[in-house]
Amino acid sequence: MTIRLAGVDYVHANGQAALTGLTLSLDAGECVAVIGPSGAGKTTLLRLLATALRPGSGSLEVLGMSPWTLSGGARQRLRARIGLIHQAPPLPARQRVVTAVLAGRLGQWSLPRSLLSLVYPLDAAGAEQALARLDIADKLYQRCEQLSGGQLQRVGIARVLYQRPELILADEPVSAMDPVLASHTLDVLAQEARQQGATLLASLHAVDLALAHFDRVIGIRDGRILFDTPASRIDEQALTALYANRQLAEPLQPMAPMAQALTLPRC
Repeated sequence: MTIRLAGVDYVHANGQAALTGLTLSLDAGECVAVIGPSGAGKTTLLRLLATALRPGSGSLEVLGMSPWTLSGGARQRLRARIGLIHQAPPLPARQRVVTAVLAGRLGQWSLPRSLLSLVYPLDAAGAEQALARLDIADKLYQRCEQLSGGQLQRVGIARVLYQRPELILADEPVSAMDPVLASHTLDVLAQEARQQGATLLASLHAVDLALAHFDRVIGIRDGRILFDTPASRIDEQALTALYANRQLAEPLQPMAPMAQALTLPRC
């Protein structure tokens, strides 16, 4: 079991409840999408699983460990086994892309090697290979400030592919990309997760992408799970309940022919 939550609550510092009684489990190698309206608790869930936040109550296990019973050093080693993809990757503007990608393994390298890699890229070929999977290898030595939002998202994904974690948590990983590129990028991410035997949990605003690329979809609203079911069983009634009185970030509609042509077997 890669992820197990039981009765997890989380309340923000302002007193607003973000998650309430959340119970969820994911097996090793599963690829799952999380959908729901803005403010539903999707990002909070991913931050809890990344051990960036501590639940207020309930039990949480990640990769077979209870993060908040570990020492600081052991928790840091656990984090090195988790890859987190941000909607807006926190990459220094003047950092070169090659350095940003290689930073994916800083938690696995010795301190001397990590410091040296920040000055002189020790595995430029490895970084280039990860970028090539996302059709962005030509940006290897550019500075991050020279890239568009969609290109930065692909650099953030390449960093996690280079890291080769056991658990991949992706928070709106393709929000800055056009539909065709977003579809292709999710194909690559899911395919890499399958090949590495990694568990993938991705939050998405685009309902059509979630249904097209993931076999299991979880719907969250107001910090609670409304459904956790195979994508093939999700109907208009379930989506209406999930987004009632909220505008869908992306309207539910059949995949365009071009996007269908790009779609590999679903995760």
